[in-house]
Amino acid sequence: MQKEYDFSKAKKNPFAARLKRQVTIRMDEVTISYFKSLAQESGVPYQTLINLYLRECAASKKKLSLQWKPA
Repeated sequence: MQKEYDFSKAKKNPFAARLKRQVTIRMDEVTISYFKSLAQESGVPYQTLINLYLRECAASKKKLSLQWKPA
């Protein structure tokens, strides 16, 4: 392994932008705390855990059963 590397002619990965996209979502504190505690136990960042869970839901086409009651 070299002490220094020359990245002056390096090219940015053209596929990197397609890998992940930054979004802003609002989640309640209980949900965030849950994933943060899982993150501490597993050593995986909590945002990664949330992404993995949502990806699994999307892959299995999981749907919620919601019934709204009038106020």
